[in-house]
Amino acid sequence: MKIGVISDTHGYLARGALEALEGVELILHAGDIGKQSIVEALAYVAPVLAVRGNSDSGTPLARQYPATQRVEREGVRITMTHIGGRPDELALALPADPAARPHVYIFGHTHVALLEEVAGVLFLNPGAAGYPRFGGGLSVAILEVAEGKAQATIILLPPG
Repeated sequence: MKIGVISDTHGYLARGALEALEGVELILHAGDIGKQSIVEALAYVAPVLAVRGNSDSGTPLARQYPATQRVEREGVRITMTHIGGRPDELALALPADPAARPHVYIFGHTHVALLEEVAGVLFLNPGAAGYPRFGGGLSVAILEVAEGKAQATIILLPPG
């Protein structure tokens, strides 16, 4: 199964984001959505599961979307939230029980893409797909899950 992963749109979809997600079966939005119209635009590509981000606080989005989503697809457990942290620190805070531990941990917030495996968990931050900030460019990710295994690719979007 091919899953699109996006974050930090802040009410704007970067040029090329929808095209980069074409062909996915599900889209995960890791927060700081900005406007409901972003989710609606993404839903034309595939069904969307989203979490709220810190910039969504105090808006209807904060009431509509949870802080954390846990899903399982193709035998792969995925946890998604907005504010993550450093993978080495996050790995220590995850459940020790292998049955409760996610295979993939998705987060956003930093606007900088990250793909790193620590302690058997794939940590994925798709970067920002709205406006670039904090020295990062624009990007989304494709997560492929099958038979209990996961792999991801960061896709850079055109600037501006």
